[in-house]
Amino acid sequence: MKKRRTAFDKLNTLFFGKDLRITTGEPYAEIREFDYSSYYPEDKYIHFQDLPDDNAYDICDYGANVNNEDNAQFINEAIAKASETGGTVLVQGGEFISTTVELKSNVTLFIAKGSAICANKTGKGYRGALLVADNAENITLTGGGKLKGNGHLFGRKPLADKNNTSPEEYIDVIEMRRNYRAQLRFAHPSKYGGVIAFSDCRNIIAYNFIIENSAHWTFKLSNCENVSIKNFVINNNRNVANSDGIDIAGSSHIKINHCFISTADDGIVIKNAIWLKNRAKMEDVEISDCEIISRTNAIKVGTETTYDISDIKIHACRLFMTDLYPGTVSGISLEACDGTRLSDIHISDIEMDRCTCPLFLRLGNRNRASVVNSHSSNAIEFGKKVKFIPMSPKDEFNHKSELKNITVRNVVAKGVQIPVIISGYKQNGITKNIEKVTLENIDLTYSDIPEIIDRRLFIPEYAKEYPESWRFRNLPSYALWVRHAENVWLKNFVCRHPQKTWKKEINDLSEVIML
Repeated sequence: MKKRRTAFDKLNTLFFGKDLRITTGEPYAEIREFDYSSYYPEDKYIHFQDLPDDNAYDICDYGANVNNEDNAQFINEAIAKASETGGTVLVQGGEFISTTVELKSNVTLFIAKGSAICANKTGKGYRGALLVADNAENITLTGGGKLKGNGHLFGRKPLADKNNTSPEEYIDVIEMRRNYRAQLRFAHPSKYGGVIAFSDCRNIIAYNFIIENSAHWTFKLSNCENVSIKNFVINNNRNVANSDGIDIAGSSHIKINHCFISTADDGIVIKNAIWLKNRAKMEDVEISDCEIISRTNAIKVGTETTYDISDIKIHACRLFMTDLYPGTVSGISLEACDGTRLSDIHISDIEMDRCTCPLFLRLGNRNRASVVNSHSSNAIEFGKKVKFIPMSPKDEFNHKSELKNITVRNVVAKGVQIPVIISGYKQNGITKNIEKVTLENIDLTYSDIPEIIDRRLFIPEYAKEYPESWRFRNLPSYALWVRHAENVWLKNFVCRHPQKTWKKEINDLSEVIML
């Protein structure tokens, strides 16, 4: 059964369909049922480790105590001593409240299983994150314990009275977005930042480690090199806005393997922007054997990016949503809209369940660096309006974005609700195409939910809008929607729908467009 969007529906959307961002009210501390995923396989990723007994510096020997209101001074003293000898800072014996802790070179931070360093409940006393490192090298995080961000304490009460755990009545992208936004805790000014922020660091190893309940970007790597993250867990409140899992910004030679991430915003993000103080191209990032639950995009590459990104490998991952509705916005999003040349992306052996759009490839021209700086680019999180001071000359990144050389193989996606989208743009008489895309062995199965028919005279380009698959609303396609692209190759592409199954091998773009 299909439902046609009536004239009343369209007027309702026009007048009442604005963003549901909550920008007033005090912090909301209640933890609601299903804020956290019911699927939480900690034992699959985290194991017991023996306590270090050689060259170890126990924070309790420097004055740390679980009853202190702030243990940062004592933890930082232990770190300073450990840095002198290449030693290990030991955290054991409970949960230690702390403001910002700064790691130094040649230090291992060992938080024992059952112990934690925790953010305070005020959000005061922080320098952007609970744990920071700047221009350091040879850092290790391990032990099986936790960093806890108390992220649920720094947002406002959602518009919705409870989390939505019921399937949609119809596949309707407009209502999906409203439903999702109504459940979010948007930022209160008390929000202090994320859990980990490392800048200009080298040789980082993070394994057998847990981050819990971040208030903002959970694990941010900015201008870092040679990073290995494995056997790692991020378990966030899935309604804390802007709580990405892992953000890789301007960083190269990164390996993320065997991790579990459950979060409200994007699971793993690869970006490279001038307003994030990134400086040059980035390359060589590999993501493998990860389970990712995200309310937005499970894996996103190229969003809000000015500098080039290349040589990205994503394979053997499971991307899905549990409990909550609507599902994940997109399984994998590849986006080039602010000047980046995004190329040589290889994706294979991916399982998806309830990712509404399995694959979103988007080339646009927002040219964001011409209207924002490092401050104004983040102001929207708090619903603020600030003067946009340009970060770069208007023409430095204008129409410079490219998206090309993409291969996607062996993808099985269930619970699909909108097609694979591949879209370049046409703007001010300039047309730019996505180039050289191969989709092979793609198997899509739609949700068994009736659809809204949303007839439109034309589908806007949205070239200057924030790139997201839901932006295009319900499209006149099930399996694949392609616009402004060339050299798109399909082999063994199957779309299973309750009413019909579509399967085709396509080697000519003109045939794709006609579908």
